[in-house]
Amino acid sequence: MYLVYSLLLGLGFAIMLPKFLLDALRHGKYISGLRQRLGSLEPRPGSQPAIWLHCVSVGEVQAARPLFQALRREFPDHAICISTVTVTGQELARQAFAEAARVFYFPVDWRWSVRRVMDAIRPSVVLLMETELWPNFLRECHQRKIPAAVVNGRLSEKSFKRFQLIKSFIGKVLNNLTLAVMQTQADAARVRDLGLPLDRIEVAGNMKFDAGEVAEPNLLENEFASRFGFRDGRPILLAASTHDSEERIILDSFTRLRTAGFSQARLVVVPRHRERFNFVASLLEESKYSWVRRSHPSDPTDRDVDIVLFDSIGELRSLFPLATIVFVGGSIARIGGHNVLEPAEAGACIVTGPYTKNFDEIVKTFTSREALIQLDEQQNGAMATTLSEVFVELLNDADRRKELGARGKVLVEENRGATIRTLALLKQMLASTERKSISS
Repeated sequence: MYLVYSLLLGLGFAIMLPKFLLDALRHGKYISGLRQRLGSLEPRPGSQPAIWLHCVSVGEVQAARPLFQALRREFPDHAICISTVTVTGQELARQAFAEAARVFYFPVDWRWSVRRVMDAIRPSVVLLMETELWPNFLRECHQRKIPAAVVNGRLSEKSFKRFQLIKSFIGKVLNNLTLAVMQTQADAARVRDLGLPLDRIEVAGNMKFDAGEVAEPNLLENEFASRFGFRDGRPILLAASTHDSEERIILDSFTRLRTAGFSQARLVVVPRHRERFNFVASLLEESKYSWVRRSHPSDPTDRDVDIVLFDSIGELRSLFPLATIVFVGGSIARIGGHNVLEPAEAGACIVTGPYTKNFDEIVKTFTSREALIQLDEQQNGAMATTLSEVFVELLNDADRRKELGARGKVLVEENRGATIRTLALLKQMLASTERKSISS
């Protein structure tokens, strides 16, 4: 089955190659770190043991911040090496984990490329954020007797059903794990049903609740407030991590809002992916509004523009405390939603669309506690109207905005501690592994 998987991976790579090349020519996507993805990596200097922490993209990098700091404190004699898959994840990881021994791109999951990177990094333990199940990579860890653990693991019902179609193979892949530390009991039950023994499954909660605890003094927040006049009393709508189709809806709802009497309202748009910055800029250029890109040199007129386009990576959390209302994207486009915990930690008033399967349990908890507003599914064309009505209602009711923000912040505080629990489990795993190694 591993051979079939490798052949299918190679076939998929060949089929997608024209798209990769086109995206590379247009946006520089995928071509970055190509040599690293194919296993060409300079050997890690020194002989100290290494912890390899893998984060797919921006969301996992953000969630891994508290764990990275905890690992540095608990294992000061270990080198910590970070890998990512996406370009944006790589950029943020280089900022967030400046103290890491190495930040690099995860190899394509062929045995030869995996082995080359393993030889270069020489990990003592591998930690996979969320549920990154790369078959050849995990088998190589097992064969080299390198403990591998999933941390902050989650497995959606959709992914679970898909894995059930190849349950026998996925069971073999899972059994290469030493430990799976899952977010919820439901996640734990799913990996157990797919074949991972119960004694290798633990539940520790969601480390994304802990992300705010490691935030550094937010100099950017003050910089943005000063440059763009974000504290001058005018309402600020922040559209965070937006995807294709969402910016048009947001612009439409913004127009309706200003027509409804909020002519001083301003909009901040933060697209999720770098390669869409220019497209969103073209939408704003076609609009009737004055606007500016965050990447452009500062100008006194920046304080008066209607819309600010944040064409930057890793700065979103500095905007949450400045926003009057935060719309969390990926939830009108059927992406599955993005992290509501960071704006909640900042005490922001949050609105999200109906499609939030990526954070299903969290959003359900927030809605049950009236800590955010989730829109219902709408007929085509109706979402902008509904969204503008929600914005108008919230801007007319400062007390409700404050209550929503306060409840969200309380929820974050109540659910912290997953990082500490995860670290304790990892220490047990490593101690157990060392005892087995000595006894053998």
